[in-house]
Amino acid sequence: MPVLESEGLRPTSDRVRETVFNWIQHSIQGREVLDMFAGSGALGFEAASRQAAHVTLLENNPEAIALLRENRQRLKIANADVIQADSMSWLQAYQGPPFNLVFLDPPYSSKHWPALWPVLGLNLADKGLVYIEHDVQRPLALPDGFLLLKQGKTRQSRFLLAEWQKPPVG
Repeated sequence: MPVLESEGLRPTSDRVRETVFNWIQHSIQGREVLDMFAGSGALGFEAASRQAAHVTLLENNPEAIALLRENRQRLKIANADVIQADSMSWLQAYQGPPFNLVFLDPPYSSKHWPALWPVLGLNLADKGLVYIEHDVQRPLALPDGFLLLKQGKTRQSRFLLAEWQKPPVG
């Protein structure tokens, strides 16, 4: 699958992707999936190929969007939408069903993390899974409500799987 060469775009390595999909293999089929900073789309397209009910891939780079749409057609993936949007703005306005699985792999220079957590929690199903990849040099603490399930690291990145536990109502 062709990948765009662009500053800030770092596709998840094959080894890490294999590890992640081993972790979540029983949590994909029939689920609503969001790939928030889609980049190459490798994670979202892999989820779509594993019978996710629906995958939404968000990306704001026009060149990456064109390649994502081209790859969706090439791979004949019908259960995925490719949307050009700022991920944070899109998620804040989202009105659809809650997501069961979210891939979060923003550019390492991203400053989204503090504002992202509360908005993400509003759009995640209870026990929804979140895959997070970030710069190994920048510590990232999970906020309340997110339970760390698994983690790993490479020389450049730390990757982890967390589960969202909705706070009790009332």
